[in-house]
Amino acid sequence: MLKLALLGVSALLGIVGLVDAQSSVTVNVERTASHPIPSTLWGYMYEDISQSGDGGLYAELIQNRAFQLVSPGSGSALNAWQAVNGASLRVIQESVPVSSALPNALQVDFPTGRSGGVGFANTGFGGIKVTSGTTYTGSFFYRFPSSSGFQGSATVSLQSSSGSTLGSTTVNLSGSQTSWRKLTFSIRASSTPGNTNNRFVVTLDGRSAGGQSIHFTMLSLFPPTFKNRPNGMRIDIATTLAEMGPSFWRFPGGNNLEGQTVARRWQWNATVGPLETRPGRQGDWGYVNSDGLGILEYLHWCEDLNVEPIMGVWAGFALGGTSVPENQLQPFIDQAADQINFVIGDSSTGPGALRASLGHPEPFNLRFVEIGNEDFFGAASYVYRWRNFVNALKNRFPQIHFIATTNVNDPTLSPKPTEYDVHVYQTPTWFAENSFFYDNFARDGTKYFEGEYAAISTNPNDIFGSPANGRLVFPTMQSAAGEAAFMTGLERNSDIVFAAAYAPMLGDVNNHQWTPNLVGFDAGNVYRSTSFYVQKLFSLNRGDEYLPSTLPSRTGTLHWSVVRKTSNNQIIIKVSNTGGSTSRLTFNLPFNNVATSGTAQILTGSGTASNTPNNPNLITPQSRNIQTGRSFTFDAPAVSVSVLTFTAS
Repeated sequence: MLKLALLGVSALLGIVGLVDAQSSVTVNVERTASHPIPSTLWGYMYEDISQSGDGGLYAELIQNRAFQLVSPGSGSALNAWQAVNGASLRVIQESVPVSSALPNALQVDFPTGRSGGVGFANTGFGGIKVTSGTTYTGSFFYRFPSSSGFQGSATVSLQSSSGSTLGSTTVNLSGSQTSWRKLTFSIRASSTPGNTNNRFVVTLDGRSAGGQSIHFTMLSLFPPTFKNRPNGMRIDIATTLAEMGPSFWRFPGGNNLEGQTVARRWQWNATVGPLETRPGRQGDWGYVNSDGLGILEYLHWCEDLNVEPIMGVWAGFALGGTSVPENQLQPFIDQAADQINFVIGDSSTGPGALRASLGHPEPFNLRFVEIGNEDFFGAASYVYRWRNFVNALKNRFPQIHFIATTNVNDPTLSPKPTEYDVHVYQTPTWFAENSFFYDNFARDGTKYFEGEYAAISTNPNDIFGSPANGRLVFPTMQSAAGEAAFMTGLERNSDIVFAAAYAPMLGDVNNHQWTPNLVGFDAGNVYRSTSFYVQKLFSLNRGDEYLPSTLPSRTGTLHWSVVRKTSNNQIIIKVSNTGGSTSRLTFNLPFNNVATSGTAQILTGSGTASNTPNNPNLITPQSRNIQTGRSFTFDAPAVSVSVLTFTAS
C-alpha cells in the first residue's frame, strides 16, 4: 500500500485552492430517503508498517525474539539484545534448530570468576511498559549444546534502566537438557517506574554458571491482552481502535501483502500454528515481520471487534516489478483458494480442518476478497491475472465478492469487476474540493471501496515529499476537516461506495516509514489524531438511510450530509467547515415532529494544530446542546467538523 503517486482515478483530477468561507447557506432536507447506507461504510485498513504489528498492535514485548532472518554472527543479529555483567552473546545458526522455521539461536557464554547475575537483556520495542500489579506471561526455549552437570535456576525479571527490579521469577535449568525444552513463567510487577526505559532480563548466578554455554530461542513476553486472547493484541491500542466502532478490517495489506519478490510475498500458511513454526518474512517496509500476528490472529481480532474482514490474496505481482507469467499462475491461485478455505472451508478437510485443529471449527464470516493490491503498478499483466484468479476463485466461491485493484476501468478487465478498490493520497485542499468525487460515477452495478485515503501534505507538487516540503507528520485540524468534507461525499454516494478507510491506521511515533498516521503510539502511550476523531464521529453517528438535501457548492468551504437512523427516528447531520471563519447553516426539515433541542459534537482548532505526544489532547470533540426545530440555524466554527443529532418524525 501507500506508495508512489496519486492513485486511481484521482490522478485525473486537478488541484484547486479553497475559496473564501461562505457566510451562510440554507439547506432544505427531503423527507424520503434516496438509498440505504451500507453497514460496512466505515472501518480500518491495516498492514504492518511503522511497527504497527510487531511492536504495535501485536502485544509481544520482546523485539527480535527468535532471531528470524538475521545473519548469524553479525552485530545486527543482536538487535535489541544486551549482555549483562560480562556474558558473551552471539547469534548462531543452530546445528539442532528448534524447528525448520527458526534456524537461529542465541548462544550465551558465561565467563568464570563473576559474581551476581550474569546473562542477557532485551530492550523491547523502544522500551517496555511496566505497571504495578500487572502479570506478564512469557516463555523461552533453551538447551545446552553439550551435556554438563549444571543444575540451577535462572532469574527472569523486568528491570528499570537503573537496574531496579520491577518484578521477577525463577525457572530451573538443567545441564543435561541437550534437546530444546520450552519453559513458561509469569512475572507480577511490584512497582511502576517513571518511564518505559525498562528491560526484560534473564540471568544466572555468575559463580555457579561460570564456564557454561547455553542456547536460547523464541523468547516471548506478553502483558495482558485485549479480551485475554493468547498471542493477542495490546490493550490500549486495541481499545482505541475499538472505540471508533468500525465495521470492517482490511488485511494483510497493502504493500506488505505483495513482497519485493515473489518469494518474499505474504503467505497465509506461514503465519499459522505454534510460534516456533513460523519463519517470519522480510516485510516491505524495511523490517522483519515475525508473523506472530498471522491470519488466525487477524480473524480472531475481527470477531473481537465484531467487524467484517476484507481479505487480500496475493495475485501474481511483486513490488520489485515481477509479474508471474500466465502459464505459471496455477500454484498461486491454489494458494489463494486454500487461504479462503482456511477462513470459510469445511472443518473436515484441508485448510478448514487446519483451522479446526487450531481451535475454530466454525467458519469465519467472509464476504469480500481483494485480488492483489494497487495493481495499477502491474496493470498490463493484471488483465490476465485478474481473469485467471477471479474465474477460478469465483467458480469455487460464488458467494464471495472479489474486488479489483487497478484504476477504475483502466485497463478493461474481464470478467467486469463488481467492486473496485480506489486509493487517494492528497492535500487537505484537494479533499475539501473533491467531496463530489463519486457523484458522477456511473450507476451501473459497480461498487467502490475507498480502501486508502488521507490528506498527507500541504504541497500539491510534492505529495510524498519530506516534512520540510509540506509533508504532515501528524494529521492537522485542516487535514481532518478536508477529509471530513470528502467523507460527506462518500456518505452521499454510499449507494455505490460500500466501504472506506483512512490509511495508514497505526504508526510508532518514534520509528515510522510513513506519516501521518490515524493513531500514533510508543511503548507506553496511544495518541489519537484529529483524523481519528473525525473517523470516530462519522462511525459512531451512522444512519441507515441517506436523506437528500440541498447540495453544497462544489467550490465552497461548507460540506454536509444528512442521514436518518430509523430505529429511533434520529436525524444526523455532519458538517465540515474548511474555511477560516465561522459560517451559518439554516436547516429546513420536512417533518411534523422535530425535537426542540439536540446535541452538537464539534471538533475544531487552529488549522495547523495537531495532537502530538507532547500535547496529545490539544483537539478533541466537545459536546453541547443546541436548539433545533423544523427550521434552525447552526454556526459551524472555522476549520471544524460537527455532528448534529436530534429526533424527528
